[in-house]
Amino acid sequence: MSLTGLFLCLFLIIHLVGNLQLFKDDGGQAFNEYAYTMTHFAPIKIVSYVLYLSIIVHALYALVITLQNKKSRPIGYHSYNGNANSKWNSRNMGILGTIILIFIVTHMSNFWYTYHWGELPHVEYRTDIKTGETVTKALSAEEFSQYASYAEDGEQIVIAKDLYKVVYYAFETWWLVAFYVLAMVALGFHLAHGFRSAFQTLGFDHNRYVRAIKFLGIWIFGILIPLGFASMPLYIFFQ
Repeated sequence: MSLTGLFLCLFLIIHLVGNLQLFKDDGGQAFNEYAYTMTHFAPIKIVSYVLYLSIIVHALYALVITLQNKKSRPIGYHSYNGNANSKWNSRNMGILGTIILIFIVTHMSNFWYTYHWGELPHVEYRTDIKTGETVTKALSAEEFSQYASYAEDGEQIVIAKDLYKVVYYAFETWWLVAFYVLAMVALGFHLAHGFRSAFQTLGFDHNRYVRAIKFLGIWIFGILIPLGFASMPLYIFFQ
């Protein structure tokens, strides 16, 4: 649980940095190039397979631990003040994790699956190398064969699947935006507890490290990263 959880935390940082390309005012060129790299660059593809496996292992092992805990004590305490003994998110990691798992399935269905096997719009970017000005043109399925990036006649030409437009269409739907924001709130609570717990499980709970770990867990993984992800659908929806 600790190792897969920390690996997923590392991936969240990389994924957030890549998705911040959505805020660029370039017609989606940077984001579409990022999407292509993430799905075609061999080292990243290998890491992606490890990521998928980590998500499955993390979820399954959480279920195993829950069942083991219930088996070891099938009858609850007669008197138990949960608020005094542990924080709310530590007592509800299962619920938070379930919300996040549903979100992951929804997210991959909307974008990952669509990018690989769905019908996507296609786009061509022509950037004047001297002036830096870019002209964007939508392409039909007949005009698109595969991703390409090359220079020709003083222009840098990029032809790509337009996942950027798919993301914008998706986040015009209010209930999907609301679900994404809710999932990020759940992620924040989940990470705020899980990040520190992972280091504690691995033996890094010494007074020398605990303050830094607690700071990273709460402010970076519990607040900043979920807020960064939540800001994207909100920005697109209200824009």
